[in-house]
Amino acid sequence: MSLTKTICFANNKGGSGKSTTCANVGYAMSILGKKVLLIDGDMQMNLTLSFFDDEKSLEFAKSAKNLYSAIIDQKDLDEYVIHTGYDNLDIIPSSTLMSSIEFQLFTKWQREYILKRGLQKVKESGNYDYILIDAPPTLGCWVMNIMCASDYLIIPVEASPWGLFGLANMFEFYEQVKLISPSLEILGIAITKASERKNYFKQTVETLSGLDNIRLFKSIIRIDSTVEWSQDVSKPVMAYRKNSRAALEYMELAQEVIKYADR
Repeated sequence: MSLTKTICFANNKGGSGKSTTCANVGYAMSILGKKVLLIDGDMQMNLTLSFFDDEKSLEFAKSAKNLYSAIIDQKDLDEYVIHTGYDNLDIIPSSTLMSSIEFQLFTKWQREYILKRGLQKVKESGNYDYILIDAPPTLGCWVMNIMCASDYLIIPVEASPWGLFGLANMFEFYEQVKLISPSLEILGIAITKASERKNYFKQTVETLSGLDNIRLFKSIIRIDSTVEWSQDVSKPVMAYRKNSRAALEYMELAQEVIKYADR
């Protein structure tokens, strides 16, 4: 039986740092010796762009070697894996065509489980310790697919005046998914883009700390320009500047994720 853990990063609020968190936690896990597969489930392709430049990412998008093609053709996802160039770290890239995925899924049989079926062979192979999936900032059939294929959900929340907006909807959607995928658990909430000098940082922490039975990760990702510079050259922040504050914080978060996911 496979011990591969699948974790999705989701929040219906855009700008929460989902893709950045997914990319950098995944890279940190690989540095820690874990074998990781990243899956870019968002039409914006930010997870793909975290490892490949614009030209290469668009090449993936225009080819048949992307997640959209796999889902539409209902293929096993092991055929779509690309090596990132970093040890222990692979990716299934996205495509801009993912913008139509909801429409494409509408008539499919058992449409909520297409991604789960596609991942079955990958998980059974035991080639990966973790599969990390970046979800788009929506709540629909495709995100339901992603959650149904996952063991755990991580919700990145931006420490801003609007960061908590829509979080109640996210929890309601999670409860709906639990009806058809009872094993799905919220692994925790990760605070991102934090500035401790701002009043709303404290408010965000207090609000999230008060949620019943939902873990708030101790590791907080603060605003750091190094993240933007690393994205500009399509590298994880640890590969760009390993001793930066952001690099250290993502490493701490990855260690927390491993600690709780491996229980």
